[in-house]
Amino acid sequence: MRKLNTKGFTLVEIMIVVAIIALLAAIAIPNLLRAKISANDALAKSTLRTLSTASETFFTANNGSYPANVTSLTGATPPYIQTGYCNTTVSGYVYTCTMTNLAYTFTATPGTVGTTGTTTYTMTTGGILTP
Repeated sequence: MRKLNTKGFTLVEIMIVVAIIALLAAIAIPNLLRAKISANDALAKSTLRTLSTASETFFTANNGSYPANVTSLTGATPPYIQTGYCNTTVSGYVYTCTMTNLAYTFTATPGTVGTTGTTTYTMTTGGILTP
């Protein structure tokens, strides 16, 4: 008589393990995506605050005149900010800047609402953030 080889896993055991892994992935992936969207939102607000703070500092240092463009902030010695975010996309948000010597408006718009961010944020003269 031959002895049966009982080493290894049966098909049913492997299918149960795969089903458990799929269930865990189905629970974890949406949570990870929500965390990424939340992080993108926080970064967008932080970036707008950085632009606003740099503009207000420029205003104070230049006798009540706001920067007319982002180059005034990045090209100063020393620079008010290291990176000009205007007309760029960072972490799923598109940044636009409207700047004059009298006022500024910075806007962060998600590339895809619900995927890269939740809402459009706007920072206006005086550091007023509106969602």
